[in-house]
Formats: sequence, structure tokens, C-alpha cells
Amino acid sequence: MITPAFVAIWIAWLMAGGSPGPATMGIAGTAMNEGRTAGLTFALGICAGSAAWGIAAALGLSAIMLANVWVFEVIRYIGVAYLGWLAFKALRRALSSDEVALGNPVTGTLSTIFAKGAAIHLTNPKAILSWGSIYAIVAPNDAGLAMLLGYFAMLYAGSLLIFIGYAFLFSSARMVNAYRSARRWFDFAFAGFFGVASYKILTVRLS
Repeated sequence: MITPAFVAIWIAWLMAGGSPGPATMGIAGTAMNEGRTAGLTFALGICAGSAAWGIAAALGLSAIMLANVWVFEVIRYIGVAYLGWLAFKALRRALSSDEVALGNPVTGTLSTIFAKGAAIHLTNPKAILSWGSIYAIVAPNDAGLAMLLGYFAMLYAGSLLIFIGYAFLFSSARMVNAYRSARRWFDFAFAGFFGVASYKILTVRLS
């Protein structure tokens, strides 16, 4: 189940999760302004919302993919388009001279912060698209529920690493300054990796 192709896609999954977006920028802004505890709480809320979509996608796709092989290809191409869009956005940020804001802090009690984090993923259509697409990319056409849940565990571990890692990193002023100084090079790297991943998935038939 763990192949070189899966490892490459897992790295792409990490980079997609770590690239600037509502979740990562919310964690960064909260950790910087409200402290590490608030940032971790917000990150755990996001992880809870991500888990809900990931499990829901596994439960639904296990039946759909077995009954309709063409659905596998449709979702795979949606995933390719999504990676291409991420590459375009990263390249546009890299070529822009504008300063990228690191997000607005989320405030309130810890339970409120957790709930707001969960709401970000539960109300974001891109989250379910990402989970559905990644399953279709990494899993064979006849993947059953057990295999999809196994992929969920490995992919979700990556999400935990990224989101919780952001909370730790961006509660450090030194890390914030380092990110801002190297932001353009990060975005060039994101653009290149997403572009290559999109091309490879489009042109190589995964089994």
C-alpha cells in the first residue's frame, strides 16, 4: 500500500495542507497573537473537521468506486485540476510584491476557538473535494472500505503534522520573521511541486 508514488503524493498532500489558506493562516494568526495554547486549540478544531470529511469521503467512496469505476477517473481529474489551481495561486503569490498577511487571530474561550476551527473545515467545500480527490488518486479502482480507511490514517497523520506544527512554529516570533523573509521562495517551491504533481497524476495511470 505504501509505494514510491504514494510517498510522493503524501508529500504533495503535506505541501497542500501547509500552503497559505484559511486554516493555516488562521492557525498562524491565532498562535502569534493569542499564544500557543489558543493556536493548538484552533488547530485541533480544524483537525476534527478534517477528520469528519475524511471519514465521510472514505465511507461514501468505498461503495461508489466499487460500483462505478468511471467515478474514480472523474474525481482523479478533479484532483489534478485542484493541484494545478494551487500551483497557479502559489506562483502568483511568489511573483507578487505585496506582503501576504498571516491571518486574523481567532479569539474567545478555548471551546469557542475549537468550534471555530472545526467550522472552517466543516463549511469548506474544498475540504471534501480534497479528501475525495486524494482517495481517487492514491487508491486502486477496486479499493474497499478497509483500504480507504488505511489511507485515511496515513493522510490524516500528515494533516495533524501540518496543522499542529503550524501552531507550534508560529507561536515563535523567530519563525514568523524567517517565514516572511523567505516567503517568496516557499511559494516558488509550492508552485513547482504542485505543478509537477498535477502533471504526473494526469499523465501516469496509477494502479
